[in-house]
Amino acid sequence: MKKLIAVFLLWTSFVASAQIGGSNTYEFLNIPISARVAGLGGSVIGVYDNDPTLAHANPSLINKEMSGMVTFSYLNYFADINHGFFSYVKDFKKAGTFSAGIRYLDYGTFVETDEGGNELGSFTAADYAFVLGWGKSIDSSFSVGANLKPVYSNLYTYNSVGIALDFSGTYYNRNKEFTASILFKNVGVQLSPYVEGGEKEPIPFEIQAGISKKLQHVPFRLSIDLIQLQNWNLSYNDSIVATNNNTALSDEEKAERNQTNFIGETFRHLVFGGEFVPSKSFMLRFGFNYKRRTELAHEVKPGLIGFSWGLGFRIKKFHISYGSAKYHLAGPSNHFTVTTNLSEYYRKGAAPKPPKQKKSKKVKAPKEKKSKEKKNG
Repeated sequence: MKKLIAVFLLWTSFVASAQIGGSNTYEFLNIPISARVAGLGGSVIGVYDNDPTLAHANPSLINKEMSGMVTFSYLNYFADINHGFFSYVKDFKKAGTFSAGIRYLDYGTFVETDEGGNELGSFTAADYAFVLGWGKSIDSSFSVGANLKPVYSNLYTYNSVGIALDFSGTYYNRNKEFTASILFKNVGVQLSPYVEGGEKEPIPFEIQAGISKKLQHVPFRLSIDLIQLQNWNLSYNDSIVATNNNTALSDEEKAERNQTNFIGETFRHLVFGGEFVPSKSFMLRFGFNYKRRTELAHEVKPGLIGFSWGLGFRIKKFHISYGSAKYHLAGPSNHFTVTTNLSEYYRKGAAPKPPKQKKSKKVKAPKEKKSKEKKNG
């Protein structure tokens, strides 16, 4: 059973974000939480607007325009894995804008068996992260933010607790509609490992940067994210292990065989996204993740692996988004997000106060003059 759990953890880590070798725990923190992010390639930290789902990935994007917004997001992942997210944002003026949310990854129910294949029962597995975010504008162009993310993981009889922090800064030029951000993601530790007395595993720390620009005369926004900046070598060569274990090769020969292409390495760090916004009620999105394509596409039939698309529209007070990302030929991931602003309901539902009526001044009637009666002589 322990071997089954180990293989299961490795597999889910790989599927979640295609990290090299699955060397980190809590990889579910890298899954896109919203349909918009999924449709734009899986990473968007440089777009400044009132979307609270973008602020979850980059806390310096949290701003007062999001105050009162509630977000529900659901992902129908592979192998009956379900991912969900809920958040609420509230502005506190001088203190800044705060968000509170929770995300979960439910792996489903598994059948427990012994070595002979006899069923012993069933068990569940799930990961949870509570997200407390804060963002504040320094001036009209710069803002900073941070996320605090306590993590709890339950896999069969194994439990783990961890803590992660996000720090970020954003520059926004409203006139040119240009945004640039930098993010230090998942700075933290695993407080308690899955096995008592076992070694603590690293969590998926990452440095990201992102920019976006809305074209001047066209309703189109282009975004480019730079991912995994803390690690230049993202390519995986399945012959590296065999090469490094070959005692007949010198260090120079091993380095030459393990060398990767510079252009290929560069594009592995880039995520491209485009958003066509003809009106406030409709948006069309697409994205491309080169790293995802090179790692998950089949050599003979790559298909549209690495590409993604999505759309968003507004129905009355609800913003609804759908996003689809292609990870495998077996099928895409399907993301759904709904956002609404509770303050709009409060404003409309409140009974209007009657206008104050001015008190009319009492006008005293003029006193009639008594006519003097003349006495008859």
